Amino acid sequence: MKKRLLILEDGTVFTGIAFGSERASQGEVVFTTGMTGYQETISDPSFYGQIVTLTYPLIGNYGINRDDFESITPAIRGFVVRELAKTPSNFRCDLTLDAYLTSKDIPGIEGIDTRKLTRIIRNKGSVKAILTAADEEVNVDEIVAKLQATPAITHHVREVSPKAAYPSPGRGKRVVVIDYGMKHGILRELNKRDCDVLVVPYNTPAEEILAWHPDGVMLSNGPGNPEDVEEGIDTVRNLIGKVPMFGICLGHQIFSLASGARSFKLPFGHRGGNHPVKDLRTGRTDITSQNHGYTIDIESLKDTDLELTHVALNDGTCEGVRHKKYPIFTVQYHPEASPGPEDSNHLFDEFIEMMEVEAGKGKQHA
Repeated sequence: MKKRLLILEDGTVFTGIAFGSERASQGEVVFTTGMTGYQETISDPSFYGQIVTLTYPLIGNYGINRDDFESITPAIRGFVVRELAKTPSNFRCDLTLDAYLTSKDIPGIEGIDTRKLTRIIRNKGSVKAILTAADEEVNVDEIVAKLQATPAITHHVREVSPKAAYPSPGRGKRVVVIDYGMKHGILRELNKRDCDVLVVPYNTPAEEILAWHPDGVMLSNGPGNPEDVEEGIDTVRNLIGKVPMFGICLGHQIFSLASGARSFKLPFGHRGGNHPVKDLRTGRTDITSQNHGYTIDIESLKDTDLELTHVALNDGTCEGVRHKKYPIFTVQYHPEASPGPEDSNHLFDEFIEMMEVEAGKGKQHA
C-alpha cells in the first residue's frame, strides 16, 4: 500500500493510503455530509476543481454502477475518505470505487481523520490543498508556500458546460435547459414529464433561445462563483418577462444577480443530502440535497422584484425566490436530488403547471 499526503495551505499534513490515480492533484477541499450517494457526488459537475471529503466513514461499500452517474466525465480533483471498502456488495455493482477513480485519473486518500479535516474546514472555511505521494523528496514548506500563492480557480462554468447544443426529445412542453454544469437528474425529471428538451451552452444568447419558441427555460446547477458567469447573467436578464423560468442552485444565483440581487461566498458551503429548508409560503419543511459554496444576500432582495420564498433552517440563508411580476421561480437546493431525498421533487410539476398556465394565456390572447 502506497502512502499519500494531503497537505493544506495552513500547513496541516494528513498521511493516509493512496487509491485511485497515482498522480498529484491540487484543488479546494470541501466536505459533504451524505451517508450514501458517493457516485453521484463524484460525477456532479458542481464539484469542479474541488477535493471532496466524505464525512460518512465507510465509502465504496456498494461499488460503482451504470445507472447513478450525474455526468459522463467527473470534474473533482480528488477524493478523501476515512475507510475505503475494498470488496463492495450490491447486485448493481459493476466495479470498485478504486477501479473507477483509477480509470478516470482521479487520486484518492483513505485512512485519515476526516472529522479533524471537517472541523478545520468549518473553522477556517474551504481551503486549498494538494494530494501528493509521501516520499522523501516532498518539501512541505515549499508546497504550502505554493498553495498560498496560487490564486483561486475562477470561471468554472466554461469548463463543464457543453460546447454545443443537443436535444433530448419528448412530446410535451418545449424546454430549453441552459447548462452551467447540469446534473443529469434534472434532465431525467424533465424527460419523465415528457418534456421536449434542448440543452444549450451557458453562453447561448437570449435571442437564440427565444428563436426556438420554448414553453419554458430551465437554469441548471453548476460550479463556482455566479459573478464569473457574465454571459449567463446577461442572457437571463434578457429572458426575464419573455418566458417562464425555473432555476436550480447556480441557476437560482444567476437569475437573482440578473434581477439586481447580490451574492457572497459561504465559509464552508452547504453540501450533503440532509439540509432542512422551509417554504415560507406554506410553512412546509423539506429535507434537501445541496451542493453550493455561494448564496444570495437576503438583504439585497429588497431593492428587486424578487420575493424570498425559502430559507435554510440551519443558518437562515436564502434558499429560493420568486419573481413578483413574471412566472419565474428558483431554488438554491436540488429538487432532482441525485443523491438525496426527493421531498421537493414536486417543484418540477409546478414548473410544468406554470408553463401550461402561460400557454393557456397565450391561446386566450391569440
